[in-house]
Amino acid sequence: MAVKKKRRIAIRIDMTPMVDIAFLLLIFYMATTQFKPPEARAVELPQSHSMIELPDKDIINITVTKYDSIYVDYIIKHTVNIDGADVDTKARVVRTADKYNVSVEINKARAKNIRALIVIKADAKASYGVMGDVMKSMQENGLERFLIITDPEVDLDAPA
Repeated sequence: MAVKKKRRIAIRIDMTPMVDIAFLLLIFYMATTQFKPPEARAVELPQSHSMIELPDKDIINITVTKYDSIYVDYIIKHTVNIDGADVDTKARVVRTADKYNVSVEINKARAKNIRALIVIKADAKASYGVMGDVMKSMQENGLERFLIITDPEVDLDAPA
């Protein structure tokens, strides 16, 4: 007795909608992701035990490098007219300062955003005198509240 084979029907799956969805998701994630802005200068931070979370916005960064150069950077919001429509944008401002005019640069940044938190990132190899002069200049101009950023200290006794 001969068994008849079932006739196989070819299945064709249209991949166009899946590709469209994949590209839409890719565009969505690219448009909504916020990346950390690059630093003015890379510094090697000293280590400490403190663990305080910094806010993501409204920060004035003061960076002191190992060569004792000082940079003040902050983000400002401004409006740009594009094709007759006003669009709010953000721009990063990086200014070079010295130990005498660092407080003037900070006050310029605070004029744009009075609520901004002042954060100092000093390289572990920066000279103590420059940091002392920066803090003295800030204190003389009424800028007595700031944070110093450090790396968390590695505990060698803690289990991995």
